[in-house]
Amino acid sequence: MTISQIMLRPVRNKCTTANSVRAVVNIAAIGMRLRIGWVRRPSFSTLGSVASRLQWIHVLFVIEYTSMIDLYTWTTPNGRKVSIMLEELGLPYRAIAVDINANEQFKPEFLAISPNNKIPAIVDHDTGISLMESGAILMYLADKAGRLRGDGKNGWQTVEWLMMQMGSVGPMLGQAHHFLKFNRGKSDYAEKRYGDEAKRIYGVLNKRLGEAEYLAGDYSIADIATWPWIARYEWQGVDFASYPDLKRWYRAIAARPAVQRGYHVPKEVTPIPMPA
Repeated sequence: MTISQIMLRPVRNKCTTANSVRAVVNIAAIGMRLRIGWVRRPSFSTLGSVASRLQWIHVLFVIEYTSMIDLYTWTTPNGRKVSIMLEELGLPYRAIAVDINANEQFKPEFLAISPNNKIPAIVDHDTGISLMESGAILMYLADKAGRLRGDGKNGWQTVEWLMMQMGSVGPMLGQAHHFLKFNRGKSDYAEKRYGDEAKRIYGVLNKRLGEAEYLAGDYSIADIATWPWIARYEWQGVDFASYPDLKRWYRAIAARPAVQRGYHVPKEVTPIPMPA
């Protein structure tokens, strides 16, 4: 067991006049986090009849102990789904960068967690469960926290639109990136095919979001899965002006603090794109 990081930050205790300092200790080997606090509490004593002095009593106490989730990820739409979800839920996690440009996804230690050599993947040290595939991870985390999946009809609508993302939005917009962003000019057929498919998908999403505030009615894992892919609209040759309801949805989600934090995990590359 090794201590990987110790962070100290002063905190003002609003209930008393005490000043406290909390330490967050991450134990990397087993994915645990300890919060330890030191409190300096004032007390007064009188010296003779004319003077007083301030004495400080030092108290050491443990505030919290939790198991962490290890998130193996990179700065892609699929990776950002899970970091955004973890930020929305407020679950403790540690982001571990897997640089796919350097082929780190093929290392044996990562393949032991994600046999399909794809990010993201998680290891939940609380339950001992490891998972690959972003859709499965989102469903797992929603069940773990009891949030953002819905129930009854709303729950099945969430699954329906999540599957739409997994089966259409991600794969087809990914192909649009390949031919329209990285290999333009190599295949007129492929550029037209996937450019047209991107526009068709945008139309489907725009129609749905003209009927509901979010894809499943309430904000859910369906939105969290879909939004990072739409965040690359500049790569897809799409004019947002033709999709006003999708644009409204996109801007609303981009304004969420958890989305803003999760977008920049494991590192900040560019600001969140914002349509005019």
